[in-house]
Amino acid sequence: MIGSIQKRGKCYYIVFRITDYKTGKKKQKWLRAGRLKRQADETLSEMMGEVHTGTFRQIKKSTFAQFSKLWLESYAETICKPSTLRSYQSIIRNHFSPVFGDMAMTAISTEMLQRYVAKRLKKVKPKTVVNEIVPLKKMFKHAVKWGYIKFNPAIDVERPKVEEEEMEILIPKEIRILLDNVTPKYKPLFLTAILTGMRRGELLGLQWGDIDNNHNQIHVKRSMWEGQFYSPKSKASKRKIDMTPTLVLELKKHKLVCPVSEHELVFCNPFGKPLDPDNMIKREFIPALRRAKIRKIRFHDLRHTNVALRIEQNQNIKYIQKQIGHASIQTTLDRYGHLIKEVNQEQAIKLDSILGFVENSGSLKNPVSRLLAKTGNFRESEVGENLKPLKGLVAGTGFEPATFGL
Repeated sequence: MIGSIQKRGKCYYIVFRITDYKTGKKKQKWLRAGRLKRQADETLSEMMGEVHTGTFRQIKKSTFAQFSKLWLESYAETICKPSTLRSYQSIIRNHFSPVFGDMAMTAISTEMLQRYVAKRLKKVKPKTVVNEIVPLKKMFKHAVKWGYIKFNPAIDVERPKVEEEEMEILIPKEIRILLDNVTPKYKPLFLTAILTGMRRGELLGLQWGDIDNNHNQIHVKRSMWEGQFYSPKSKASKRKIDMTPTLVLELKKHKLVCPVSEHELVFCNPFGKPLDPDNMIKREFIPALRRAKIRKIRFHDLRHTNVALRIEQNQNIKYIQKQIGHASIQTTLDRYGHLIKEVNQEQAIKLDSILGFVENSGSLKNPVSRLLAKTGNFRESEVGENLKPLKGLVAGTGFEPATFGL
């Protein structure tokens, strides 16, 4: 390829001839290089360098609207889950196209994209903007791979900082009150959500064949969205969840009255059809919270509640990760690490016990018991009885007896 610099009006162009691989004929191409001769020289030099190294390729012409349509059809529709695809289509149609639709892909710069982010932040939450940036970055990444742009302007677009939303967690007392106020036929669904931490789609896609009564486990194999079955969120989401004895019994009783379902659904409507998740929340979950006089929470917060209960019981964090279906233990720690107790004397005492240092840690259950026994005024067997008035004395001060190990 031999190129030259030509000036038309106030702009310089790189003029070159390239072989059309379909016809084998030479074609003349004009590439806009800017208003300065220096810019044109640099562009021509860069092009010649790419020709000699074999990395030169002709950039295809396309507007943003044309490329986004191609990207959705060629990539998103074949790779993404239906819910994700619908989200991408909505974002492109309602937000990207009105701003960038008629612009050439090669004309869109990092500055333009960052201005878009700044403008959106004035109208919506940072989390919404981050969700919009995801398909934007993917689109421009593919545009480079497919030869529609040379450099990716989206790669340096900075995501806004998103503050983690405070999760709502029900305490045991609230859980019992909630279950007492749930419509009886929906109690098994809500109880399963609380005792397993399963996602809403996983619950609605659960089939009777997924329940292993021999090992008291639930096998999560699918998720449901808009009445259709899909693979779970990730590879780690396909998992086996251990059931509590209460849940085992509740599901066995539920099976006796569960409507006959074409797909053997565990949770379905009276006609055996898939439950509508939005209707279930509006007509059953929120009214139950209202009857129980519990603050309004999301259905997903039942999943957070499950993890909080597991952490409170000192379950191994790796076990928790597997049970709730996180792809990595880091995700579990990042999301729930703040719930892990920073002070845990019980675990510290176990270190003494396993090494046989009982003379230092003592065999009694709390420090006050040990102190009373050491005075010589009480035998170890008498300590429990003598703590009763001591507990009353401490309580009378306004402090909790547990503060002092009582």
